[in-house]
Formats: sequence, structure tokens, C-alpha cells
Amino acid sequence: MSTPSDIPEVWTAEQLMGLESESEAPPTTKGKGVAQDPMLWGVPGHLTKSEVDVFMQFKEQVYQRDADFQDTIYSFGRVEGECWCLCRWLRARKYVLADVLTMVEEATKVRSQAKAADFYPDPKVALGVDAAIYVSNYPQLYTGHAKIGVPLYISKPGVLNVDAIECITTLDGIVKYHWHVMMHDFANRLRQHKEEHPERKRFECLCVLDLAGLTTAQLTSRALTITKEQAAIDSVCFPETMHKMLIVNAPTFFAATWRIIKGWLDPRTAAKIEVISNKAAAEKRLLELVDADLLPTDYGGKAKDTETLMDESGATGGEGGAFKVTTKMLYTRGNASEVFDIAAGQQVGIQVFTRSIPGGKFLLTTADTKQELGPIVEVKHTGKDDEAELPTHQSITKDRIQGPMKLKVKADSNAGRFARQNFLIVFHHYKS
Repeated sequence: MSTPSDIPEVWTAEQLMGLESESEAPPTTKGKGVAQDPMLWGVPGHLTKSEVDVFMQFKEQVYQRDADFQDTIYSFGRVEGECWCLCRWLRARKYVLADVLTMVEEATKVRSQAKAADFYPDPKVALGVDAAIYVSNYPQLYTGHAKIGVPLYISKPGVLNVDAIECITTLDGIVKYHWHVMMHDFANRLRQHKEEHPERKRFECLCVLDLAGLTTAQLTSRALTITKEQAAIDSVCFPETMHKMLIVNAPTFFAATWRIIKGWLDPRTAAKIEVISNKAAAEKRLLELVDADLLPTDYGGKAKDTETLMDESGATGGEGGAFKVTTKMLYTRGNASEVFDIAAGQQVGIQVFTRSIPGGKFLLTTADTKQELGPIVEVKHTGKDDEAELPTHQSITKDRIQGPMKLKVKADSNAGRFARQNFLIVFHHYKS
């Protein structure tokens, strides 16, 4: 079956092998240039004769299958191009046709529910909470692109606050948000960049995983489950989209563990991952991969720092026109309080998110004069003790509070002194 007319980059067998003349013998053991650069293995223009044969069989299967199967293959859109897209899937299963077909069938099932919801175009609906609140507790953003042309993605799991995440959303919400990010953010960036730079062929990503602040205490089953669920989707539904991963600011315990883990990985996969503990070394390496003008200042470049970039993109902007969101966990055993600075020229509105069924009573005062700024507000989870159910949130400010001011948030737990209750205090910042 022939390729549909709306799919570009339809290459001949000779092009897939990189043959420049009819007299040139097809490569049999290693593709053209692969001996010198193993990362070219399985890439269009560097296939062996046997790999081309598998490619052609896979191609025939793809266009004989139904629309769902084809949509899974071309998840980022047909603009990716036939040779680049099909080879991406084939590399993921080492050009074993049966394994590739099984993978696509599995991916089609995995993505079916998300596809029916158009991959959750509204991130707030996906999470059940404003995405700004989520991102403020699990910072992550796409910004610019690497020299090779792939998007630059920065994630900071070292400051992932699992207690806060559990106060605002569910694991199902996190998974839905991941679908949103992959299909409505990452995919759009890939398509837009290819439209602007047709010579850029590979739908991949340069990922920076910043482990600054990571401790062994943070490696709980709850934190690992979040990472595991996201990775499971990516591995089966978006294969071979990692161009390279730099794990930076890695603590000593992680760097030592990585040396063991690396030995378990496929050499080609391991070659894509670099672990760098030294900040200066990480900045030097990143500048080799990303132009300084596109690399945030907190990673050694000249672009705005990641916090500012998230603010400007709206990633950390709150509801009702808020330009920024900040959050603070409040753990109560009997009572607890926090002091928060409101800057001059700003106002804040405050919400409390929780899963606490006993709940607590909240009072806002000035930190210095103890002046009460409103009535006591009781906040408690109105649902069941069910992790699959969205938490409860409630505003504790009737009107926005004007800065400058040192504001004290005090909570008295309804559960007494012997049971810890978790509350996330969310401050929405507005210009006066």
C-alpha cells in the first residue's frame, strides 16, 4: 500500500541507506557512518539492507491498519515525515517487526482514553487545579531549543514537593496533565519549529533533570510513582524522543548509584544520559549543547532565569489575573503558623488546599501588631479518604490583602496534637 499523499519525507530504499550512486553496495552489517558514530544507528540515511527490509514491511503494515493505529504512529502529526517517524518506532524495538507492532498496539490502547478527551487541552481540567499551583511545587518548563534544533526541557524533581502535590491533585490528574504537556505543548513546539526550520528533522528533546535539593528522604514510593507513571507513558507512546538527558546538580549518593545503573542499560541509551554533579561542569556542557542566548542564567546562559521564564509564560500565574503563585506547606499538630511577606505594590488572595477530613481553623493577622484581617475560616476535606478523589480547597480571604505587609497565617487543627494534618497555603499575587 502506498503512502498517503499528506505524509512528507517518503524515502526510497537507497535514500534510507544513504547510497549516493547505483553502483554503491548496500551496507549489510552496519549502516553508513554507524561505526564512527553509534548514535546514527537506525536513523534514516544510515540503515542496513536488512533494516530497510523491515522498514518497508512496517510501512506496509501501518497503512493497512486502522486510523487509531496510524494516529498512534504519527502522534505528533504527519508533518514529522514518514522516514523519521517510522524509524523512531523501529529503533525502540531494535528493528524487530513483531515487537514493534506489539508496541504500537499497546500504545494505541494506553492512549485511547486520553485520545477520547483530545488529550486534555485545558490543563486546569486535567489536573483539577490551576496548573500554576502544580508547577510551583514541581517546576518544569520548555524554553528555547538546543543547537541541534530540538526543544529544551528543564525539570526540577529535586524540589518536587509530594505533600503539596497530594494536597492539590490526584495521580490520575498528574497523568492527564502529562498527556496535555506531551500533546499540546511539546508536540506544538516540534511542529512549529519544523515549520520555521524545515531542515530540522528529528522530533526529539534535550532534557535537563536538575536534582539540586534532592535527598534520600525524598525518594519515597509516592515520589517515585509520579515519575514511574510519566515514564511509562513516554516509553510506550513516545519512543525515541529523548535526544539527550543531562542530570545536573546530582548529589553524591545519586552519582554513585548511577554508575551501577548505567551498566544495566542498553549502551546506546546509556550514551544519551550524562550525570554531572559539579555546577561549573554542567554549565560548560550545557553551553556546548545550547546557545547562550537561549540558555537560562541559572544554568550558565544569558536568557532569563527559569523562575522568571515560568512567570512570564503564565506557567506560575494564578487565577483571576494573578501574575504569580507562591505556596507554602503547613503541617499542624495542634497548631502551626507561617509569616509571609507581601511586597509593596502587590495584593494577595489566599487559598487553602487539603485532604484533611478533620480540617482546621485559619486566621490571618499582621505579624507585628496581631491585627486580625478577617474572620476565622474553617477548612476541611468534604470528600472521603480516597486518594483518587480531588482534594478540597477554599479561599480564606474575602478581599485581597494589600502590601507591603508581614502577614501571619495561623492554623488550629481540629484533630488535636497527636495527628499531623497537611495544608497547602496558596498565595495568588496581583499588581495593585
